[in-house]
Amino acid sequence: MIDQATKIALAAGVILREKLEAGVSIEHKGRIDLVTDADRAAEAFIVQELRKVFPSHGILGEEGARIEGTSDYLWVIDPVDGTTNFAHGFPYFSVSLGLVKGDEVVLGIVHNPMSQECFVAERGSGVFLNGQKLSVSKQTTLEASLLTTGFPYDIATTDETNLKSFELVNKVSQGVRCLGSAALDLCHVASGRLEGFWERSLQPWDIAAGSLIVTEAGGQVTRCNGGSFSPLGHEICATNGQIHQELLHLLAIKG
Repeated sequence: MIDQATKIALAAGVILREKLEAGVSIEHKGRIDLVTDADRAAEAFIVQELRKVFPSHGILGEEGARIEGTSDYLWVIDPVDGTTNFAHGFPYFSVSLGLVKGDEVVLGIVHNPMSQECFVAERGSGVFLNGQKLSVSKQTTLEASLLTTGFPYDIATTDETNLKSFELVNKVSQGVRCLGSAALDLCHVASGRLEGFWERSLQPWDIAAGSLIVTEAGGQVTRCNGGSFSPLGHEICATNGQIHQELLHLLAIKG
């Protein structure tokens, strides 16, 4: 499954690069929630190829793919995680493919077509970046850590803005970045480039693949309140494990 799914992710990345070079058509799903013709083209390609190779598997995609399978396997796919970045030509976006069986992710692939980095994880077998095995950072304190987070599309109207948590964590760490692709953020935790990532108001296709990539690198993944993570849920707190409880303590403080 890994080889076939990786080939699909890499080919979808080629579609994105070509679309970006040729020019993209942009629509609004919400005030700041964008979709492009590249999102739809990449998702159509991914669905088509997955159906060829894994005809019994279900598929859940960001841009509308809803296919009931006849097996226990469900592909959770995001053709462009970081569409706003993509639409602006900012080279921080990814193709994300997660394979869920029951309530756990068994395979995760995240590919950044601009940097040509492809993160691949299989449950129980570790995680690899372009063939090189990864492990999380060994930092033991939040004070010495660099983290990333994100904010909801409805930040202008919701009470759950994440701004209080951003402020608190930023004050006691080496910094908190907001980069715009949850899937890639999770991969950077797995690679040791970052110590932690949290975000609320996400979708399963944002986090399914990346959650496995973090845990297979030796990290820890929960909900933002410390509860059990669900790959079909809407929030995540992912760290190197060393700073997890310290971060959860700050995320519990409401402003």
